[in-house]
Amino acid sequence: MSLLETIRGPRDLDRLTPDQMLVLAGEIRRFLVAEVAKTGGHLGPNLGVVELTLAIHRVFDSPKDAIIFDTGHQSYVHKLVTGRQDFSHLRERGGLAGYPQRSESEHDIVESSHASSSLSWADGIARSFAMTGQDDRHVVAVVGDGALTGGMTWEALNNISDDNVRRLVIVVNDNGRSYAPTIGGMARFLSTVRTRPAYRSLHRSSEAVFDKLGPVGRAVYRGVRGGTHGFLSRFVNNEALYSNLDIKYIGPVNGHDQAAMEEALRQAKEYAAPVIVHAITEKGHGFEPAVHDQADQFHAVGQIDPETGEPVEVASKPSWTSVFADEIVALAERDPKLVGITAAMLRPVGLHRFAERFPERVFDVGIAEQHAVTSAAGLAFGGLHPVVALYATFVNRAFDQLMMDVALHKAGVTLVLDRAGVTGPDGPSHHGMWDLAVLQAIPGIRIAAPRDATRLREELGEAVAVDDGPTVLRFSKGSVGSEYDAVRRTGDGVDVLREAPHRDVLLVAVGPMAKLAMTVAERLAAQGIGATVVDPRWVVPVPPSVIELAAEHRLVVSIEDGIRVGGIGTRIRQDLRAADVDTAVDELGLPDEFIDHASRDQILEQVGLTDQAIARDIVSQVLGTRIPRARPLPDEMVLRDDVLRRD
Repeated sequence: MSLLETIRGPRDLDRLTPDQMLVLAGEIRRFLVAEVAKTGGHLGPNLGVVELTLAIHRVFDSPKDAIIFDTGHQSYVHKLVTGRQDFSHLRERGGLAGYPQRSESEHDIVESSHASSSLSWADGIARSFAMTGQDDRHVVAVVGDGALTGGMTWEALNNISDDNVRRLVIVVNDNGRSYAPTIGGMARFLSTVRTRPAYRSLHRSSEAVFDKLGPVGRAVYRGVRGGTHGFLSRFVNNEALYSNLDIKYIGPVNGHDQAAMEEALRQAKEYAAPVIVHAITEKGHGFEPAVHDQADQFHAVGQIDPETGEPVEVASKPSWTSVFADEIVALAERDPKLVGITAAMLRPVGLHRFAERFPERVFDVGIAEQHAVTSAAGLAFGGLHPVVALYATFVNRAFDQLMMDVALHKAGVTLVLDRAGVTGPDGPSHHGMWDLAVLQAIPGIRIAAPRDATRLREELGEAVAVDDGPTVLRFSKGSVGSEYDAVRRTGDGVDVLREAPHRDVLLVAVGPMAKLAMTVAERLAAQGIGATVVDPRWVVPVPPSVIELAAEHRLVVSIEDGIRVGGIGTRIRQDLRAADVDTAVDELGLPDEFIDHASRDQILEQVGLTDQAIARDIVSQVLGTRIPRARPLPDEMVLRDDVLRRD
């Protein structure tokens, strides 16, 4: 039996010797590579925090002591140590979540996977412990150096330093990267700590000397190392960043040195006041393919070969992201006013090719979506057209800036929202399902939802040509679907994909839901129900021709992969009423609830967004409708409906 198999809870670590801890760390890395290779997931970040996580659980007592992981994608080791070692269905329905999840374990606290929020959580929990007499409980927040680029982190630090009596330990996991190499002034400061010759040479030479003396020598080295920290800090200025915040600083510590990490954390624990422990780690540590991948060091992977790191399956179709990545470069070559902005996700959102072609025209602002959007307003004022590329789930963080800094000032700014709609395995905090409902409340905003690669290129070009207000382009995760050419295009740009001889139902498809709408129309046709299918292309504001077509049909059904409440269907219903059109509207979309991790197809089936479920519902409405019909229902339709209900 391996050592890992004997660990059922954090206290099982207490009995292990230092040598056994080294063995355990190796077993965990091999386990992670083997298991994540099968399912996909966040591999690089977790390989980088093995010793760090083990040290936290050896020194602190979870769940009595609260352990918080910023974003949570580096919590796999934490899951293993807290008794969750079945990774066979990681990020799949019924399996372990890819982030901390309270329903899985009492050791999990913060489920949100949005970066830079952990210190605010830690501040609140520590204050609560202090105010309720729970003085023997500690709070440990593990925050990456990338998260330090987010303004919310510094708001929290400002408040944490205001009260110096709480038992709060902040572990800065400093690997010089978030998704990609961390950028900005904070990154440059931390880089000096990692790279100053005075620190590196003294650290390495002293460690080598004492290591030759065996266990006793290593013990002496750890003691001496603490004493020499003050001397080293004169050369590397480690504490300068935090001195004005009145927070004790310990480090830098080699995050892959188990004993050194434990010693630093014990010192922090005994201090009984807010402490920052600065750990230097390597993303992907111990797995050569990840270490040598300088792009993102296997931050997140699909199924891979555990030996080579190569993908098991190569997508046969291009991804939405790659289509955008190519098209934005093509547009930038024709328009020198185009610039790109990303929030620490250059490659994931597809701006890397733009940056390679025009490095001076792409800005990575770090994990700072609010700053990105307001900065874009400033760029627009100066005569440029910024394209801000974000995951759809993260645009929620910049709503106020989009409202007050962009829309109010009629700034020509384009937001490109990747991973819109149902994203699947990363769970509720990563589904991009709120953007349509949230953003359409902004006055003057225009939102496009391409159904395929051709329309993505087309609508992106239209979006960046708008210079008097915000435009939004949203698309899904994964591969681009089938192309659907329009039967005709209306004067205001609506694509009619299918026209029925009998105008019973108007299906309004939002973006990639066009494929589903076309399949539904075929099912309805088999039942003798005529269905017209339209893709508005620009879904906000609702094009006038959609209202006109709705007036010609008995029922309108909108299909979107955003929440129903306040979605595009709601907007269509309101516009119909304003135009005195009394056609009934059925808004289909996602429920206003947090949806657990599962595949996209599983989730769509779960919420009833399948061709069979939608067709059944429409047939039921048509057969039971009280709206006057232009022609009688044929008897065979009733029979076919009965068959449809049984299949």
